[in-house]
Amino acid sequence: MTQGAYLITYDIGTTGSKTCLYAFDAQMLLVDSVLREYSLHILSRGGAEQDPDEWWRAICESSREILQRNSLAPQQIRGISFCCQMQGLVVVDRAGQPLRRAMSYMDQRAVEQKRKGISSGIRFSGYNAARALSSLRITGGLAASVKDPLWKYKWLEENEPRTFEKIHKWLDVKEYLLLRATGRFCMTEDSAFGTFLYDSRPGKKEWSHSLCRTFGVNPDHLPEIIGATENAGGLLPEAAAELGLTAGTPVFGGAGDASALALGSGAIDEGDTHIYVGTSGWVSTVVKKRLVDFNHFIASVIGSRPGYYNYFAEQETSGKCLEWVKNHLALDEIGVYLDKKEITDQPEAQYRSMFDYLSEVIKDATPGCDGLIFTPWLHGNRSPFEDDKARGMFFNLSLETGKGAMIRSVVEGICFHKKWLLDSIEKKAATSDSIRFVGGGAISDVTSQIMADIIERPIEVVADPQNAGAAGAAIVCGVGLGLLSDFSEGKKAIKVRRVFEPNLLHQDNYRRNFKAFKSLYRQNKRTFALLN
Repeated sequence: MTQGAYLITYDIGTTGSKTCLYAFDAQMLLVDSVLREYSLHILSRGGAEQDPDEWWRAICESSREILQRNSLAPQQIRGISFCCQMQGLVVVDRAGQPLRRAMSYMDQRAVEQKRKGISSGIRFSGYNAARALSSLRITGGLAASVKDPLWKYKWLEENEPRTFEKIHKWLDVKEYLLLRATGRFCMTEDSAFGTFLYDSRPGKKEWSHSLCRTFGVNPDHLPEIIGATENAGGLLPEAAAELGLTAGTPVFGGAGDASALALGSGAIDEGDTHIYVGTSGWVSTVVKKRLVDFNHFIASVIGSRPGYYNYFAEQETSGKCLEWVKNHLALDEIGVYLDKKEITDQPEAQYRSMFDYLSEVIKDATPGCDGLIFTPWLHGNRSPFEDDKARGMFFNLSLETGKGAMIRSVVEGICFHKKWLLDSIEKKAATSDSIRFVGGGAISDVTSQIMADIIERPIEVVADPQNAGAAGAAIVCGVGLGLLSDFSEGKKAIKVRRVFEPNLLHQDNYRRNFKAFKSLYRQNKRTFALLN
């Protein structure tokens, strides 16, 4: 590992971005981080949008702040890279200007477009047989969710034709920031995979013109494809001035959150498995070939390391359920104040304080909550079932149920869903005996222990789990700059803070509840559709 170098990574999430400063000096060390929040606009009929300029302003402000408070000169930063939320839709004109607000991965307005595109005609497992098989053969996946960007693109074509006529390129979140930084219209392989228009077969690695014809996509709207560790270009003078950095600083392709968080968890070699709990959540294991499970909505997502994939099962709302708890079950009880400090003052302090508070509230509640079960499908779900109409519920409330048990059941529900995902993944791929745990949910020791108890495996919480995505982007940047010799050296840089062993005393309660948890969707699917 090369010594004495600094780099900056940007972790662009759903509700905020985190700018992280890393030093490479015998080891990869997180020096400092700065968080900036921005808006998520929830609209009628399932719309979810964000302003791309807010992402850019957030990283510019935080870049200048992190340099100033660490007394670093701009020229000391050797390179920058990104970890970003995936499967958004950012459409820009020839000048690179956004034509409208970005459609978030959470946007689910394109119900009709998905129906016409993949759910009509002669069907197999609910999907157009010819189109599904063609997509699976070429891309290794299928746009099976109403939230996939292909259907957002088609929604835009049908609902905002004047905007659609002006499109020069279709980008994702990370790709828009790469454009602002370098002026280059490009997309990394993992983002390209998420469009389900990318031919990922060995020897191909290009946009599929046949799928573009099938789904009515203009191939001219699709940008150039680059690798994660490829230098996308030097910082433009104007961008460098706004970021407080030096013009020409290398900007690397980076990774979507699924790829970056895998790297930042240390899940880099074949069979390495990790669980992520952030706004959304997932379970993923590293594989060396394309896999797809049509029945459980699991597919191999192209990773940042060449030749490797992340076999990936997603939960739509994970930590977002805890935010709901904060807003609707906790704040009214604690009067907004924690430790004589208003928790809404600082986002990072708020996040830690809420997890500390929740840990105190739920640690004494009975494991299994005396049969109380929460389903964490507050905004629909993706895997192991795809249903935008599914919703959350508290099941089996009684007169004796208190708020502590309700809050604990939310945490347990999130963990039950992760076990369901893990079990589904194992139908086709190997997973590791110990599971890495990252994301904001891993901050809490109580949550980590519940996760270990429910999935019945050791849980390895990495150091700085809330910065795992940024750490993954740092590994990508480090490999690109030659500060790391390869991805395996990056794996050695990820340290485990603590290992949580399963408590077998709770096994019977959790196994009983897990069985009931899985049955709740099947028993209520029609009711969800009726109400939503």
